[in-house]
Amino acid sequence: MHHHTFPADLVQAQRDWYATYRQLAGAAGTQTTVLRRRLVRLSVQVTAHPYWATVPNSAPAARMQLKALAWHDDGDAPGRTVGGTAGDEAGVTAG
Repeated sequence: MHHHTFPADLVQAQRDWYATYRQLAGAAGTQTTVLRRRLVRLSVQVTAHPYWATVPNSAPAARMQLKALAWHDDGDAPGRTVGGTAGDEAGVTAG
């Protein structure tokens, strides 16, 4: 399996998407509209990120790695991987 190095802003957007989704699950009233709009903006930010143009043949696998990385990450500084070893400062490595 190829291990992808994701830009930090892309990983953060995916983390924010999960955090917003969790907030929406527990929200009530008018707060849900604000959170749904945030989810839409974050979805666009993640799916339209320029990074995806660099991995045209492995984008679905890369997307799943990004989701796993963001889901399992506890918000540490960029460089953390799914396996727990440090990556480079420019992005976050999934592996």
